[in-house]
Amino acid sequence: MAQLRIALAQVDPTVGDLDGNADLIVEWSRRAADAGAHLVAFPEMMLTGYPVEDLALRSSFVDASRRALERVARRLADEGLGDLPVVTGHLDRRTVGLVRAGQPAGSPLDGAAWLVGGEVLVRSAKHHLPNYGVFDEYRIFVRGDRLPVVRVHGVDVATAVCEDLWQDGGPVSVTGSARAGLLLVINASPYERDKDDTRLDLCAERAREAGCALAYVNMVGGQDELVFDGDSLIVGADGALLARAPQFEEHLLVTDLDLPGAVAPAEPARTPVDALDGTTITVERYVLQDAPLPAYDAAAPEVSEPLPGLAEVYGALVLGTRDYVRKNGFRSVILGLSGGIDSALVATIASDAIGPDRVHAVLLPSRYSTGHSVSDAEDLVDRQGIHARIVPIGGMVDAFEAVLDLDGLAEENLQARIRANVWMGLSNQDGHLVLTGGNKSELATGYSTLYGDSAGGFAPIKDLVKTMVWALARWRNSAVGADHAFLHPFAREPIPESIIVKEPSAELRPGQKDRDTLPSYDVLDPLLIDYVENDLGHDALIKAGHDAPLVERVIRMVDLAEYKRRQYPPGPKITPKNFGRDRRVPITNRWREPASDT
Repeated sequence: MAQLRIALAQVDPTVGDLDGNADLIVEWSRRAADAGAHLVAFPEMMLTGYPVEDLALRSSFVDASRRALERVARRLADEGLGDLPVVTGHLDRRTVGLVRAGQPAGSPLDGAAWLVGGEVLVRSAKHHLPNYGVFDEYRIFVRGDRLPVVRVHGVDVATAVCEDLWQDGGPVSVTGSARAGLLLVINASPYERDKDDTRLDLCAERAREAGCALAYVNMVGGQDELVFDGDSLIVGADGALLARAPQFEEHLLVTDLDLPGAVAPAEPARTPVDALDGTTITVERYVLQDAPLPAYDAAAPEVSEPLPGLAEVYGALVLGTRDYVRKNGFRSVILGLSGGIDSALVATIASDAIGPDRVHAVLLPSRYSTGHSVSDAEDLVDRQGIHARIVPIGGMVDAFEAVLDLDGLAEENLQARIRANVWMGLSNQDGHLVLTGGNKSELATGYSTLYGDSAGGFAPIKDLVKTMVWALARWRNSAVGADHAFLHPFAREPIPESIIVKEPSAELRPGQKDRDTLPSYDVLDPLLIDYVENDLGHDALIKAGHDAPLVERVIRMVDLAEYKRRQYPPGPKITPKNFGRDRRVPITNRWREPASDT
């Protein structure tokens, strides 16, 4: 057996910030070197950020990525880090003589590179290109067809990229025949609830298939709707967990491994191998150090425990909100604070994400606002220490009604739109990012006002059904004093109990309650999850136990509200199917779920 100390740099790049991301590569490589690592790996598309979407189709951006890769290789050597092999993701291209219809412009590659001695020693690319859920990589990339195997201190290390691990065949399927001692996989795998267990099981399965240890380094951070949770890990050849990084924070996972030494001399540099998916993968071999290291004392491995369910979801929302604010150059946020549960949770997430001193709330009472709505909002402001001001909207509503003859729903929506004008005006004046408070149940059923409560720049709870909003509010109160890096150290529960137990209401007419328009949320939410996230049709919903008249009513509400959802701001994705990148349904659409599949 041979020893190898590897470092997995679980870091947070920014899409398009080539220089800033290069700085991260150098900084964390230096940390790895200081920790005595013999190899350091960074996430998929580290140099460009991920996902780059249609930036991959711009030759100027691809060229800039290629130049930046060469610069960072030279810079690592100039700063005394040239002897440390650095594996990183980047945007590359394949040189082709003939451009064919249907091939992405410029033949871009989701690349992986080994940087050693001031040069780009190895280039390869993702083979399997995901084309489901939030991914459309088959449209913007061409696939790679190589498996690099690099000998590092007597250990043959194979390299693959993200989706290559999830699909059968391709580079991972030939790792065993290549007799690698370690399979290193660089990833930008977005967060979904409970995905960490799926990842671990997958890594264990692939390690057993390849017959070698597997190191999985994942990105961390927020990018528009996506959140990357880190959770980097290493498993042995038998699939047993050896090391694991924490979720939702940058981290360097340094681990000493005992790995099979390369017993034979390096084979021919290029060997074509038939993969299980019917393609041919070329195994490319490189030798950095043929001899194993002298024996040394290994450090105890780090194994972080994954977060429990609600803590994990909350951590994703905080990180997604923090990075959207930070990466888009905002210094502060503003939101309407109604005294209801949705805006209370949004304010709390914002306080945890960027600090209460950068959160501004506007209380906007109308003629229908109850006294406890204002007092509950003021209680939350006091508990969290956020900035707040009261702007009564009664006079503004009167002014509109003096020149417009509105009643019923039009009058209700007028109040919501006036409120939005206030917080949008203050946003323009002071440079705040507006946070909206709509939840997934409201967005699904259209229970929101276009250009009213739906107006804003970011929607932290967009992917939470209402029952999850209450659950997270209670969890956050119970977590006061908990040792989670993503929580602000409030001295007491940040959300007043009176807000949590209050029956929800938009307060746009006398005595209004959500139940006047919507079913009970504990009945509605499971139905919405089955229809929106699980794609069950009319009959399947009824077979799943949902009430038939309610199924027909809710399907109609969801289908008719598509135009509203298209105009809603982005928000963190935490479910398998969110309203945004995941679910793409036509706005102009006469299809209605039939009452029978026969």
